[in-house]
Amino acid sequence: MPEVKVADRQWTVAAGSNLLDTLNQGGVAVPYSCRAGSCHACLVQCVNGDVRDSRPDALSPAQREQGWRLACQCQVIEDVQIHTFDPQRDGRAAQVTAADWLSPDVLRLRIIPERALRYRAGQHLVLWAGDVARPYSLASLPEEDRFLEFHLDCREPGQFINAARQMKVGDPIFLGELRGGALHYDPEWHDKPLWLLAAGTGLAPLFGLLRSALHQHHQGTIRLIHVAHDAAGHYLAKPLAALAAKHQHLTVELLTTAEAPSALAQLRLVSRQTQALLCGHPDRVEAFAKRLYLAGLPRNQLLADVFLTRG
Repeated sequence: MPEVKVADRQWTVAAGSNLLDTLNQGGVAVPYSCRAGSCHACLVQCVNGDVRDSRPDALSPAQREQGWRLACQCQVIEDVQIHTFDPQRDGRAAQVTAADWLSPDVLRLRIIPERALRYRAGQHLVLWAGDVARPYSLASLPEEDRFLEFHLDCREPGQFINAARQMKVGDPIFLGELRGGALHYDPEWHDKPLWLLAAGTGLAPLFGLLRSALHQHHQGTIRLIHVAHDAAGHYLAKPLAALAAKHQHLTVELLTTAEAPSALAQLRLVSRQTQALLCGHPDRVEAFAKRLYLAGLPRNQLLADVFLTRG
């Protein structure tokens, strides 16, 4: 049976064992979120030996050449020595510049990295607080904001959430992998209707994408719908209202969970050229998508990203 070695630990595992499970069960804490090869929180490096990788396309050729692998997508098939991701060595240093509550459940973090980070609206980034990590979508816009902004749903406890609740201005934080995600704004959509449907803090990346569309002078109508558990959950109501007042082609609809089913049932496409961007909990995104398909939206005109609740 193959052996796994991490620093001064070494143990035998069954051939074919999932690498992420092997490491965590062996007492080596490796963070994870999606277990689908998307979030990149479980990045590790093979320094001797290799593993069977079911998602070799998830990393760049340069990363793979350096031995980086996504532990959740790998099986142990031979002796292997692993270096876990060290945020101080392998990440990018940053500092918390703001930590404030936008609602009773949503914490806004603003972070300034020591070295400038090139990104686009809709991407997500792995944040490291000490030895715990979690991916979060960027709510900021690189063309307008000097900081990186994240909206953290703090309703459920979790290791990263517990650490984030204690963060203060000036605290260090480290940045891991920057990922593309499914969401983006394409300038070729400039004259098409654009619908943005968000649930909870799924609003974060769509807020950045909305501002990106407006920054690029989107000419088509824009409709943003935000579904929250209750009225207090509409944590960006004021900035969204300000944008709608400034841009006549933007409409904003704020719905509670109780109001959402009947309101969504009334959705009607004004054009089959409509482009839709969805984000939130998987169940809510599925409900959004189903309603839009029933309304006649072509499947290739819908982009969706889902948020998992693990904190």
